Amino acid sequence: MTDTLNTLTAALLEAARKAGADAADAIAVTGTSVSIDVRGGVLEQAERSEGVDIGLRVFIGQRQANVSASDTRPATLAAMAERAVAMAREAPEDPDIGLADPSQYARDWDVAALELCDATPEPDPAALQADAQEAEAAALAVQGVTKVSGANAAYGLRAIHMATSNGFSGGYERTDRAVSCVAIAGTGTGMERDYDGDTRIFQADLRSATDVGRTAGDRAVERLGARKPKTGTYPVLFDERISSSLIGHLLAAINGGAIARGSSWLLDALGQQVMPEGLSLIEDPLRPRVTATRPFDAEGLPTQRRLIVENGVLTGWTLDLATARKLGMQSTANAARGVSAPPSPSAWNVSMTQGTRSRDDLIRDMGTGLLVTSMIGATINPNTGDYSRGAAGFWVENGQIAYPVNECTIAGNLRDMLKRMIPANDARTYLSRVVPSVLIEGMTLAGA
Repeated sequence: MTDTLNTLTAALLEAARKAGADAADAIAVTGTSVSIDVRGGVLEQAERSEGVDIGLRVFIGQRQANVSASDTRPATLAAMAERAVAMAREAPEDPDIGLADPSQYARDWDVAALELCDATPEPDPAALQADAQEAEAAALAVQGVTKVSGANAAYGLRAIHMATSNGFSGGYERTDRAVSCVAIAGTGTGMERDYDGDTRIFQADLRSATDVGRTAGDRAVERLGARKPKTGTYPVLFDERISSSLIGHLLAAINGGAIARGSSWLLDALGQQVMPEGLSLIEDPLRPRVTATRPFDAEGLPTQRRLIVENGVLTGWTLDLATARKLGMQSTANAARGVSAPPSPSAWNVSMTQGTRSRDDLIRDMGTGLLVTSMIGATINPNTGDYSRGAAGFWVENGQIAYPVNECTIAGNLRDMLKRMIPANDARTYLSRVVPSVLIEGMTLAGA
């Protein structure tokens, strides 16, 4: 499959050259996806898609334009290139755009070692339906569950190839396999819902559909009888299910695009303490069998392990070539792109230092406060880091879970919150964001 895409990207680059481009890069993506939904034990929806998408970026001096299509006929490639060149001639100049120097490109990578593609055959739709039915049945078997709003099983295979006019050419394949379930407990206005799901690259790593369904059911039942918590200032424990969102806000704030625009609450924080001493945040895009793993970025640069935060201190931004040039720095090989737009910075796999205590230990030690297991909505000020989110979970009294809560808001400032994080030791290490449950003291709760 990647050989075909290699030929396709080469043809795009040749079309760009003939159309008058000074330089160009091309990307081709082909994919197959199958998704099965069941409800009430019967098939509700089945979807299958197959297709090829292509993208071409051309440069005329310091001007660029990007075009995309899903038609791979030679006439279409020629028309794409001509249109892109015409667009680039009218685009504004940007001194920071351009391809990498050939010496910067990735070479001799080992895709097999990254284990991005499961060689086992694509599952039959009947097997996917059986998984979804199994998850639904397991959820309905939980006492207190009244219905399942949806159970899904899915499979995907995607191949990507990228090439540049100054010498880079590379590609790889990626698979994914998923099962999910949403359960509802209770009746009338007292209904509560919750979910569970698992997504893996390899079928053999996927949790059983029974486990996924049962967990979704248990979580929904645990939320029955929820009420508003007390208003005030309390410790808040972010469950491992949602704690990675905090790190997501940090990653957004150190994105080179935000830094170059001057719109980040961490704009002046390089080299400063942003997390507690002893905690680090590591990016490793070369971890095998992880969804955000890749041998090179969308500009052909070799990806590599780096410390984003070391012992609490912020060490660098997340950069592609353009934002690095704008800031007078070097790219961190974090360029990401689709077929329809130029590259932009994006973080890969990240892992935060885990603590020595369990989540139960943190619950016991927090005394009275809120355990958050789900959140909805977000008001984040990108310039100040002011934080406010709707939340639901469990109220903790005297170190023990007392009752479920919902319809509350938690608020604080991200810069202060991250410095007060106390991590548990319960992170799932196979995720692309490995972040344990996190306790933060002194947050504002708005409830009853």
